[in-house]
Formats: sequence, C-alpha cells, structure tokens
Amino acid sequence: MVKTSHDVLRFIKDENIELVDLKFCDLYGTWQHLTVCSELIEEDSFTSGIAFDGSSIRGWKAINESDMVMIPDPGTSWIDPFYRHKTLSLICSINDPRSNKPYDRCPRSLAKRALEYLNFTGLADTAYFGPEPEFFLFDDVRYSSSNSTTFYSVDAVEGGWNTGRIEEGGNLANKVLLKQGYFPVAPNDTLQDIRSEMLLTLGSLGVPIEKHHHEVATAQHELGIKFAELIAAADNVMIYKYVVRNIAKKYKKTATFMPKPIVSDNGSGMHVHQSLWKLGQPLFFGEGTYANLSKTALWYIGGLLKHAPSFAAFTNCTTNSYKRLVPGFEAPINLVYSQGNRSAAVRIPLTGLNPKAKRLEFRSGDALANPYIGFSAMMMAGLDGIKKQIDPGSSFDSDLFDSKCSDNVPTLPASLDASLEALSKDNDYLLENGVFSKDFIENWISLKYNEVQELRQRTHPYEFTLYYDA
Repeated sequence: MVKTSHDVLRFIKDENIELVDLKFCDLYGTWQHLTVCSELIEEDSFTSGIAFDGSSIRGWKAINESDMVMIPDPGTSWIDPFYRHKTLSLICSINDPRSNKPYDRCPRSLAKRALEYLNFTGLADTAYFGPEPEFFLFDDVRYSSSNSTTFYSVDAVEGGWNTGRIEEGGNLANKVLLKQGYFPVAPNDTLQDIRSEMLLTLGSLGVPIEKHHHEVATAQHELGIKFAELIAAADNVMIYKYVVRNIAKKYKKTATFMPKPIVSDNGSGMHVHQSLWKLGQPLFFGEGTYANLSKTALWYIGGLLKHAPSFAAFTNCTTNSYKRLVPGFEAPINLVYSQGNRSAAVRIPLTGLNPKAKRLEFRSGDALANPYIGFSAMMMAGLDGIKKQIDPGSSFDSDLFDSKCSDNVPTLPASLDASLEALSKDNDYLLENGVFSKDFIENWISLKYNEVQELRQRTHPYEFTLYYDA
C-alpha cells in the first residue's frame, strides 16, 4: 500500500508510470487537474509542491497574484482507470508560494485546519464522516438559457413518462413509475450492472464500499460507501463523483448530482453520518438514554440544529438545493432530531448497544456541497454545541408531515439567499482558531449571491403558463 512519498516514487519506478495526474478541489467542489511527466515528481514535490497558474480557478486568485503550488498527498495515489495511458493519480492541497502556507481558500486545507482545531479543543481527536451521495442517470439532457429561449429536458428510458413512447424494437414497458424506484428488481431496474461496475471500480481505487441500489425517484441511484476520517471521507466523495460520471459516459449516459432535476419526484441528497472519538473510544454512546445518546452527542446535535440555517449555505449551496427542501417529500427541512423519523434534519440510526456504531445522521444536505467545506462546517457547529452545552430540546418522533405536529417546529431556510443571510449573521463558530476566515466567508457569500441574482433576472418557463394570457 502506498502511504509515503518514498512509496509513491518507488511505485512510479516499479510500475513504469510515465504520467502523474494531480487533482485538486476548487471552491465549488469541482476537481481540477494537471498531468505531468513522472520525472517531474521528486521527493521535494511532496513538500515544496508543483507550481501552477491559479488565476483561472473560480473564486481564487487575481491574475496579478496567480502563482500557486499543488502539494500532493502520497496516501491518495491510485492508477486512474479512465485514461488510455497508465497514469498515477494524486489528490493535492494548495499552498501559497509567497507565504509557503496552505492557501486560505483551498477547501482541503480548510478541512486540515478544522481537524487541527478539533485536537486543539481537547474534546476529541478523531471525526468520522459517512456520506451518502445520491445521483441521477439520464439518457438525454438538453437545456438552453438565452435572451429569447429558456428550457430544459431530461429523459431516461426507464422514466414513467415514457410508457406511451414508440421505441425501437417496441416499448417493453417495465418503467419506473412516480416514486416507485425504491427498489424493484430487473427488468424495472435496468442499471444493475452499471452500478455494480461503479461500486467495484470505487473499491479498486481504495474507497471502502458496501452496497448499491436504485433510489425512489425515476433514474435515481445510490452507491453505499463506508465512513472514514473527515478528509478521507471528503476525498472519497470526490472519487465517487468522478467514477460515477465517467462510467456513466462509458455507457452513453450522463450523471448529475443536481438535487432536483425532475419535478414532483424525490430529489437527491447527501445524508452524512457523523461521530467523534477520543483515544480510540467513541464519544456519542450513552446507555439507557434516548437512543443511547451521550450528553456529548446531544450537545453536538444542539450545535447542528442551532447553526444549520447558516451552514446550509455550504451543505445546500445552490439555488436548486431548495427545490428539494420542500414540505411533503422525504427531504428533511425540520430542525429537530429523532431516532426513527426521516423527516427530521438529524436522525439517530438504531444501532443497538454497540458503542462503536453510535452516530448521528444529518439528512438535509446534498451532493453539490463541497465535501471538505460542508463536513468541516458541520463539525464546527457540533463542536460549538459541545463547548457551549447547547440543549437540542426534546426529540421529535411524530409525523412531521402532519401540519398539526409541525406548526411550531423550526425549519431550514427556504432559499439560498436566506441561507446566505443566515451565514452573514451567524459565523463566529466557523472562525474559531482561523478554520474559516472572514475573507473566505465574505468571498463565498459574494460568489453565491451572484448565482441568486442571475436566477432572479431570468424568466422561468412556468411563468408563461401562469401569466402569458393573464
């Protein structure tokens, strides 16, 4: 197993690797990359880094201060399965060569600062995260937004809207009807083999795998991966997206992690399981209490629920995110916790009396979140809850879709601009020990508010249905 810079260099030599692909995550959660000849990777590359121009990366440096360096993490190496030429992949963090310090706006560097703060507090020394990203696979996607035309169209052979379509060789039915995707066998489930290839490819790249299945919505799917420490878990999400998209393309399909591409059907989320440990011992188990939660776990939940409106600007960071977060669907908008209620923002999985399995699940986020930033923000909120012993209130096990039960239950913001407003007012917990900076938060709010403004200025197709002949 490759773990050190020496291991990487020896692997490059032993396997006759000619090319090395250096990948890093930008602010928006998108992988960028630079491919170099293997001769350029030396021992000091893992400390001094590889130089590149950062001026074209969205939300980063201006052209007059664009020189930056990538610092490869030797523990993230794998042979990229999608390149024709044998290429070693390395995930990098970004340094500013002027100060030779981690770049403030690098998401992976931010996650490292979050872990340093975790150890600084003395409350815990390890944070485990178990993300569950969902996605859609379509056969055809078309969209346009211009001065005179705005439309989108998505299609999947399995779509219930295709029951009447004339298909080559005949329409064999077996479509997935509205909200019936979870989870029938073949022939309704047509993508078993593709998901299997996605899952096994993830496993071959070192991502710990568990399962896969069709999800509730038409063309919606999920691959199950195991929990890992915070940065490794975020790395795994990036690899997950990369594998899903590239294998989809191999089979002439297209994958999206967009939360709500289909009207009136379930959207895609990214539930995130979380737990804290110290000296090898779990901190969230407390026998004989509600859901066997310790006081530490309850305070962590208190922090999550208190700060969720503000960190939603990171975990639900697109205007489309809030098309999913509406009453009546499984997406949890209610800022309460429960051991069995999937409409609660925080669910406590039923894990019996096994202390090591005790965890909580934050269910509101989606997979367009930058995982390094989203995981760090949630952990910072939870740590603030522990430090201040924030009471999460009583658990809520009733049906939250019943209006009588939910009248007085606090909810997440209903839009991205409302979450950005909450972040502008509630961010002190993120600034602790310089994990986030004022510059980072102000830059994020500015970038994301531009998206809000772009959407506000554009006529929506449905407005023609409502108003054209009014």
